[in-house]
Amino acid sequence: MDIAGKSIVVAGGASGLGLATAERLAAAGGRVTIVDLPQSDGKAQAKRLGGDTRFATADVTDAQQLTEALDVAAGNGPLRAVVHTAGRGARIRLTTKAGEPGDLGQFKTVVDLNIVGSYNILRLAASRMATQDALDGERGVIVLTASVAAFEGQIGQIAYAAAKAGIVGMTITAARDLASAGVRVCTIAPGIFDTPLVAKGLRSDIIEGLRASVPFPRRLGTPPEYAALAEHIIGNSYLNGETIRLDGAIRMAPR
Repeated sequence: MDIAGKSIVVAGGASGLGLATAERLAAAGGRVTIVDLPQSDGKAQAKRLGGDTRFATADVTDAQQLTEALDVAAGNGPLRAVVHTAGRGARIRLTTKAGEPGDLGQFKTVVDLNIVGSYNILRLAASRMATQDALDGERGVIVLTASVAAFEGQIGQIAYAAAKAGIVGMTITAARDLASAGVRVCTIAPGIFDTPLVAKGLRSDIIEGLRASVPFPRRLGTPPEYAALAEHIIGNSYLNGETIRLDGAIRMAPR
């Protein structure tokens, strides 16, 4: 699908991977709507990008808020693409050092944001795409975000790994489910990326160790590299039902 002139939603688009994607798609002529939380920097970022870029607030797990955000995007025309980057993990062990059970509430929160949020945006975006006219044989494309943790979850990542594995499992199923509607679904599974969350949450020596663990290139991924892949998925009409690792060939160790 040609990006130029198309209405595109980037969920989680106020920072990190999402912001880089919003920047790239806007530069390619897309009419981008950044969807993020009210306390995010989304309004300022949309203003900075200019043109047809809009900002809409929503918690992706909330059906009403997300519906209203998609209504904002409709002001840019029929929805043709969604890139969903909103998600977060939490460090949870099955048992504490004292042998107490792990935190069930935290587990539910991580699963809710990642799996329920992904399902919510899939169903609400696809319902709009399915009823509009096809362009070059397709009606829309949705790109989800998983993680290499879906395949090699580390100690303390049980909630995050389970949630991201759920997104991987959704991908081919969603692509098959939406095939008759002419809507494609793919997922990007990033490795270790240099994002504000990583920079804020990890000590510099830990980040240096992570860089050294990547086979090649021996560095962290950059948000523009994620954005480039998202753009390619939207533009390549034969990519469907696939989860693509973007990780420098890393295979995560247990810790």
